Amino acid sequence: MTTDVTPVATDLVVPMPPRVRIQRRAVHGVLLLDKPIGLSSNDALQKVKRLFRAEKAGHTGTLDPLATGLLPICFGAATKFSQVSLEADKGYRATLHLGQRTVGGDREGGVIEERPVQVDRALIDAACARFTGLISQLPPMQSALKHNGKALYEYARAGITIERQPRQVTIHRIDFIAWQADRPETLVIDVLCTKGTYIRTLAEDIGEALGCGAHLAGLRRIASGPVDLRGSVTLDALTAMSEAERDARVLPVDVLLSDWPAVHLSVEDAGRFLSGMRRRTGQPDAERVRVYGPDGRSLLGSGHITAGELIADRLLSPLEVQALQPS
Repeated sequence: MTTDVTPVATDLVVPMPPRVRIQRRAVHGVLLLDKPIGLSSNDALQKVKRLFRAEKAGHTGTLDPLATGLLPICFGAATKFSQVSLEADKGYRATLHLGQRTVGGDREGGVIEERPVQVDRALIDAACARFTGLISQLPPMQSALKHNGKALYEYARAGITIERQPRQVTIHRIDFIAWQADRPETLVIDVLCTKGTYIRTLAEDIGEALGCGAHLAGLRRIASGPVDLRGSVTLDALTAMSEAERDARVLPVDVLLSDWPAVHLSVEDAGRFLSGMRRRTGQPDAERVRVYGPDGRSLLGSGHITAGELIADRLLSPLEVQALQPS
C-alpha cells in the first residue's frame, strides 16, 4: 500500500517588520560634542543626526578615531558657517610616550625602536620651543590626506608608501602640562596650532629633538576657534536625554563667529543686505564680520568690510532668519 506524502516546506520566510521612518525636523544651531575614542567623526555625526532627527547636519573637521574631544556639530543654518570652524585654529592636549618609536607614530603601531630616556624640564622646554612658530611637516601615511581620490591611510593599510610633499603650519604655542618620569615615560602638552597640523608628527619630532624618540599615546581636541570643551556633551549623555533636553544643548548659530566683529543693520539695510546689496558702514575695514538685524540678535549672515562697504559673504535665507528669531 502506497501513501502519498506532501512535502513540507522547511525554508519559511518570516516577514520583516516594516522599517520605522524617522520623522525629520528642522534644527538650527551648534552642538559641542565630546567625541569618544574609537568612533570616526562621520559615525559620530550620523548618530547625533539620528538622535536629533535633524534634516541637515555636518561636522566641522575630522577627528581621528583614536582621538577624543571637541567635535562641533552644525545643524541647519549653522552648516553655512561650518567652513569657519574648519579653517579655525585648533587646541589639543597630547600625551607623548617617550623612548619608543612606532609604526605610524601612534600607540596602535608596533614598536620599531626603543631608546633610553634622559630628559629634564629644561630639555623638554627647549625641544618644544624648537617647534613653535612656522614649521614644515611631512604629512604621515596614517592621515586622511587624499592621493588619487584615496586617503593616505588606505595606502598605508595596504603596505604602500606614497611620496608626500612637506606643508607649512604654524604652532602658536606649546604648553607643558605634566611629565611622568616612571616607565612608561609620558609627556603631556597642550598645543595651539593652525588647521592641518599633524600632532602625531609633532610628537615624533619632539621625541627626536629629545634624543629618545616618541609616539603619540593619546590625543584630545580641547578647542576649535572660539569654542572649547566647556558646554560639550558626550554621546552617551545625549542618548540618555529627552528630545527637549537635547535641544537645550544646542547653541546659537553664531557661536562659531563669536570672535568676529559684529555689524548691526537697520530694518531697511537688513533687507538690502539679505538681497546681496552692498551697504555703506562707518565701521573700520575687516576681513570677517557677523551681521545682525535691528534687534541686535537676529543673525543675517557673514560678510567683510572693504573701503567702508559691507559686502555679504554667506547669507541666511528669509526662512532661516525667521526660524532663528528669539522666542
